[in-house]
Amino acid sequence: MIKVEAVVIRERVETVIDAVEQETGHVGVTVVEAIGHGRERGVTHEYRGRVFESRFLPKAVLTFVVEDGIADEVVAVVAAAARSGNESGDGLVWAVPVGSVTHNRTGLRLGEVGAGA
Repeated sequence: MIKVEAVVIRERVETVIDAVEQETGHVGVTVVEAIGHGRERGVTHEYRGRVFESRFLPKAVLTFVVEDGIADEVVAVVAAAARSGNESGDGLVWAVPVGSVTHNRTGLRLGEVGAGA
């Protein structure tokens, strides 16, 4: 099993999830709201004539746990779907191996007979 994680802008969350499901057939994702910045280092806002600097921008962290055979495809789909066309700030995607995945309800390891029941 491989854990694919991605930091994406909030506006692209649904687009990324739908693309992964449609193009790879994988369903199941965890979404966590986050704030942060990369090279864009925040943004400057003007409100009622005053300038405000926001160092951290709203993002979302998506986590997919997928079979080894589709991990590269999931990474490619996420990267393509998360792309907004902006110069920077679209986030990152990475994959790491997972040693063990067990269903909390059944106590069975992922992939064992009856685990999805």
